[in-house]
Amino acid sequence: MIRVKAFTSPQLSVADWHIQTGDAWCVVGPNGAGKQYVDQLLLGDLQGDAADSVTHTLPPNRISLVSFEQQQEIFEREMKLAATDLLPESETATLTADFLPPESLDAPLIDALNLRHRLQSPYTQLSTGESRKLLIAQSILTGSGLLVLDNPFDSLDPSACASLSEALRTVWQEGTTLVLLLSNRNDLPNWCQSLVIVSDGNLRNLGPLHAAAAQEALDQLFAPVEQPDWPEQVMHLDQFAHDFIVDIRDATVRYGDKLVFKNLTFQLAPLQHALVTGDNGSGKSTLLGLITGDNPQCYSNRVEVLGYSRGGGESIWELKRQMGIVSSELHRLYRVRCDALTVVCSGFFDSIGVYDTVNEVQVRIARQWLHAAGLAGREADPFHRMSYGEQRLVLIARALVKSPLLLVLDEPTQGLDELNRSRVLNLLTTLEARRHTTLIFVSHRLDEHLPLFQSHFHLQGSDSD
Repeated sequence: MIRVKAFTSPQLSVADWHIQTGDAWCVVGPNGAGKQYVDQLLLGDLQGDAADSVTHTLPPNRISLVSFEQQQEIFEREMKLAATDLLPESETATLTADFLPPESLDAPLIDALNLRHRLQSPYTQLSTGESRKLLIAQSILTGSGLLVLDNPFDSLDPSACASLSEALRTVWQEGTTLVLLLSNRNDLPNWCQSLVIVSDGNLRNLGPLHAAAAQEALDQLFAPVEQPDWPEQVMHLDQFAHDFIVDIRDATVRYGDKLVFKNLTFQLAPLQHALVTGDNGSGKSTLLGLITGDNPQCYSNRVEVLGYSRGGGESIWELKRQMGIVSSELHRLYRVRCDALTVVCSGFFDSIGVYDTVNEVQVRIARQWLHAAGLAGREADPFHRMSYGEQRLVLIARALVKSPLLLVLDEPTQGLDELNRSRVLNLLTTLEARRHTTLIFVSHRLDEHLPLFQSHFHLQGSDSD
């Protein structure tokens, strides 16, 4: 199907890798190691030094890629369509069902991935996990011969992970070739056959996944690293004049006929760190939008944050000065062309890009947070050219740069390898010990349910009254 031999390029080097029809490969590597170039190699978009170093026997239209970047491109296209004044939104929005072949709308795969109830929803209303499942279903149902999936299990709840893994195992057994690009060992499916690792721009074929040599190589790849010094603090949460730092009572959110949740109450005392869980599409991001003020329905509900009632005359920017936020939506919207240090500095101003003067103290603190995030020496790197996981680390540093009183983290470790995930979780543990920030943390991963979370709020979701 695809034979790569003696391939060399500035981005990626491969000595020998042969993908045969019906194979199931896992490609594992840390953030920034060059894993993001593997999909370009397989699609024929990465040019090497030797013209005959990559041999394809599968037509390009039989190869499907599902990645964060692809989701971003579709989202931006849909948002441009929705912004037009020529047609109403109901005529411009692409529905979930429109991504699938019409003859496949009764396929069991749609039910297996829990997408049936979302078929008539616009793409832009899908959660990150739902949109990824949709694009994977699209690739499978259109008959792709080779599926290249970049971190397919990221941002999926445990049930969805199990369902997707079983669906992929089934299509593989039926003859589809799979290449899974993964950042974490915990995401390796036990049915996957073979392993390659990517490190420092080199791809190494390790053969059978469960062989001792493969496991030893993974241990070396993700060996623990020393934590850097803790950055300066600029704010503290020693005393807070209110009982709750977040107080939401009997909130109801709906979009047209779709009810997201009803009579929801969420109360959080200062330093009472909260873990928020729930199935994909259950309303977790909607809840966070009420808290941050990014969901306009916060004004039609009783929502009090940091001592201010929404709609009581406060400025959203007054509140955001005391918040740090990481979310998939922020990641999607951060399209300004600038370097990593500028992105972190923008956290002082709650802006996308920097349009004010940054003083020396702010620059120094921003550099310290980049170092704490494992990106020392990367200040001048263009943000848009960094890997998805590296961009995520930059946005985490941006959220932490002003030592916020309230830190809202919506799946912050999405796209991170296990070393960087561990780094971020260690940062949160240190934050708890320093007692100057209250955390709200959304996660699907059981290995991220840290002891510091004193409150666990699970959303069930609802589609109707």
